[in-house]
Amino acid sequence: MTGKRHSPGGEALTDLVLAVFRLNGRLLTAGDRLVADLGLTSARWQVLGAIALSPSLQPVAWLARNMGLNRQGVQRIVNEMREDGLVELRPNPHHRRAHLVALTKRGEEAFACASRLQAPWANALAKGIEAEEFAETRRLLATLSERLDRELGKGQDDD
Repeated sequence: MTGKRHSPGGEALTDLVLAVFRLNGRLLTAGDRLVADLGLTSARWQVLGAIALSPSLQPVAWLARNMGLNRQGVQRIVNEMREDGLVELRPNPHHRRAHLVALTKRGEEAFACASRLQAPWANALAKGIEAEEFAETRRLLATLSERLDRELGKGQDDD
C-alpha cells in the first residue's frame, strides 16, 4: 500500500458518490412502488421516459448512452417492453440493423400515468427545499457526468 490519501475535494467527492449510490437504491425502490400498479418497474419507466422525452426516435445504443447505462441492459428492457406492447421498433434510415425505438399508444399511456403519479410524489419529497438547491446540485452532477464521459471515452458503443 502506498498510503496515499484523498485530497479534501477527493474525500468530499467520495462521500458524495456513496450518498448518490444510497439515493439511487432508494429512488429505484420508491419508483418501483410508485409504478407497480401500472405494470412497470423503475427500469422500464426510465427507458420509457428516455424514449418519450427524446426529441427524435433513437436506437437502443443511443438511448443507453444518453441514460448512462449499458446497451445490453437497455436492449433487454426494450425487448421485454416490446413483448408487452409498450414499444415498437421502426426502420432506421441511417443504420440497417439498429432499429429506432418508439412508444406505442399503450407505452405513451403508461408513461403519462407514471408522470401523473410522479408529480405529487416529487412535490412532497421536495417540500422545504429551495428549487435553487436542486438546480445547484444538478449542475454539480452534470459536471461530474461530463468529466466521467471524457474519462471513459463516451461514444465507444455507438451501434
